[in-house]
Amino acid sequence: MSSFASGKKAQAISDRSGMAFPYNEMVKEWNGSFVHISEFEPKHPQIEPNAHKADPQGLQDARPDRTETAAPNLLKTNSFKTGTAGTSVITVTEESHGRSSSDTVRFYDTVTFDGITATNINRSAGYTITKVDDNTYTFTVATDTATTGNTTGGGFRSYAGPVTITP
Repeated sequence: MSSFASGKKAQAISDRSGMAFPYNEMVKEWNGSFVHISEFEPKHPQIEPNAHKADPQGLQDARPDRTETAAPNLLKTNSFKTGTAGTSVITVTEESHGRSSSDTVRFYDTVTFDGITATNINRSAGYTITKVDDNTYTFTVATDTATTGNTTGGGFRSYAGPVTITP
C-alpha cells in the first residue's frame, strides 16, 4: 500500500492569501482553511461561548405572600351579659379583644339565654359593636329582648370572629 510523501520540498498554496509556502509549515484552521502558520488565526471565543447554567432565580415550592384571615377567638364560658329586663343590648366580655367601635363581629355556637335566641346571636351578617374598654364591648340584637336582665350566658363554646366580606 502506498503512503504519502513527507513533503520536504513540496509547496502548498494558502487558502487565505493564495501564496505558496513550504508544505511542512502549513496548518489547518478551525474553519477548515489550509494556511501558513504566519496567517493562522485561532477561533474567537465568542463564536461558540461556553455553555453555562442559568442563574437560579426561583425557589422550589415557593408560596406567594398572602393575608391570613383572622381566626375566631374562643370566648370564656358565659361571656354574654344582659343589662336590664327589656333591653336588647348585650355586653360581651372578651379579654384583650383589640377591637374598635364600629367593627363587625360574628358569633358562632352560642346558646339561648335570658330570652335572646342563639339563632339571633349567631346571625351570619354579624353585629356592629361599640367598644366599652379593652376587655368588653356591646352590640344590639335586632328582635329579641332580655326577659329578666343581669343574666350571663352564651354557652361554653362561643366564638367571636371578624366578618369577612367577599365581593
